[in-house]
Amino acid sequence: MKKLNKKASEMNLKELASYIDYSVLKPEFTEKEIVELTQDGVKLGCATICINPGYMDLCEPYVKGTDTMLCPVCDFPFGTSSTESKVKQIEIVSRYDSVKEVDIVANFGMIRSEKYDEVTADLKACVEAAHKFGRDIKVIFETDALTEEQVRKTCQCCLEAGADYVKTSTGFLTGFEAHGASPEMIKIMMDEVQDQCLVKGSGCIRTREHFLQLIDMGIDRMGVGYKSVPVVLGLEKSTNSNDSY
Repeated sequence: MKKLNKKASEMNLKELASYIDYSVLKPEFTEKEIVELTQDGVKLGCATICINPGYMDLCEPYVKGTDTMLCPVCDFPFGTSSTESKVKQIEIVSRYDSVKEVDIVANFGMIRSEKYDEVTADLKACVEAAHKFGRDIKVIFETDALTEEQVRKTCQCCLEAGADYVKTSTGFLTGFEAHGASPEMIKIMMDEVQDQCLVKGSGCIRTREHFLQLIDMGIDRMGVGYKSVPVVLGLEKSTNSNDSY
């Protein structure tokens, strides 16, 4: 977890933006919208722009020469592809110079089936594919679909697999009550992984108060939807957006 020497409320815009993975993941986005949102995330100084793997060539020119990198999100949003398919996706996107980190969705149906050995094996192959190219990997659990025990056990699967981050949500889950990166869930994950890997919160981060609270808790990164980014950074007032992610 990040060791802070100041409160989040005392941080400047650049410091706050460095916590953000700017989400540009909606499948209905046009290429024009994707480019514009990527440019916005770069202008703000966000850590990464989270995009679907098919838009690597489209987005890479807009992050080159900046402090913002691309973070392709593989097997999104279900995590149910074969291990071989996940590995291939990771290998393809990891070859881009603009990639700093890769996100991957864990098979949360398998987690709910409590097949933890299979979950670990699947994630380990993904981790090895990313690390082969020197990329960090974040594992999305879809925590709103899981019990606390399942979340804790999946944290252990990620540690065993060598993942760099554990992460809460895709923002695209249906049929379950959405809590996303609640302070309660982030605390559970932090307690479980201790300092053995990093923690990313995503889903339902839509207010500045929530955003600052998670920073003060020691979170390492947050996925924030494009409508909510200016709100959490204090550039706009909340509009109670249903921004996914």
